[in-house]
Amino acid sequence: MKELVRPSRLAPGARIAVVAPSGPVAEERLQAGLDLLRGWDLDPVVAPHVLDRHRTLPHLAGADADRAADLQHAWCDPRVDAVLCARGGYGAQRLVDLLDWDAMAAAGPKVFVGFSDSTALHEAFAVRLGLTTLYGPVAAGIDFVKSARAQDHLRATLFAPETVRTLRSAGVPLAPGRARGVTLGGCLTLLATGYGTPHSRPGARGGLLLIEDVGEPPYGVDRALTQLLRTGWLNGVAGVALGSWDRCGPYEALRAVLADRLGGLGVPVVEELGFGHCEGALTVPFGVGAELDADEGTLTLDAPALR
Repeated sequence: MKELVRPSRLAPGARIAVVAPSGPVAEERLQAGLDLLRGWDLDPVVAPHVLDRHRTLPHLAGADADRAADLQHAWCDPRVDAVLCARGGYGAQRLVDLLDWDAMAAAGPKVFVGFSDSTALHEAFAVRLGLTTLYGPVAAGIDFVKSARAQDHLRATLFAPETVRTLRSAGVPLAPGRARGVTLGGCLTLLATGYGTPHSRPGARGGLLLIEDVGEPPYGVDRALTQLLRTGWLNGVAGVALGSWDRCGPYEALRAVLADRLGGLGVPVVEELGFGHCEGALTVPFGVGAELDADEGTLTLDAPALR
């Protein structure tokens, strides 16, 4: 697995486009998120269909074609320096086949930020654009609006990424050891359901896999990990870092599943690295070389997430 192209960091006055590739967006929280971005001396612009609602599928923020058009237009606009998702939910998988990836590649690298359902887009940006992306808070997310920790870490990643090159675990290692590789990952369910599609990687060989999920019972996490094991997707993975597992059942039961499914890989596994669906979620880059030290509970990037 190769390191990907790192976009340039942001500077004061940078324009950041907000898009809604997945679920419907709460206007009040969006406005609060926009105010925060303006407070960072950024210039946020909201894509035309961010506040839309799908006519018959209420879990989607508008029609697939409109959501895809918003994302593509924002990415291809030379005035835009970064694209930030408004929220997660579900729907990003429905967009990836509608995007003109050649046009987006021609637009050149820029910053992409999102988490949860946007895992499908992180994979597509890696496969089709060869680009490092940021798995972090979204503009209308409760955590982004209310958590100073989440805000500060994302802001540092965007403006001064050399200051946040090490993430530290709050837990104990699930499996000890040290490993090097290139970061990848996201929401476990999205990685499992994306397997075999043309916009997802064929496997995690040589990678440091960062995974988390939300609202999945322990058997659901078992099912997704078993899918990745049976397909061979996890063959050759260098190490695993676990984020949050909000509403995924009693942690003791979940930890037993994680130990059972990941313990046989023979690689370091770190728990509670503080990214994902948790309060004060940290921003992690995908596509950057790093070292995972399970004994010390650290993930240290070889280089800043952004140039």
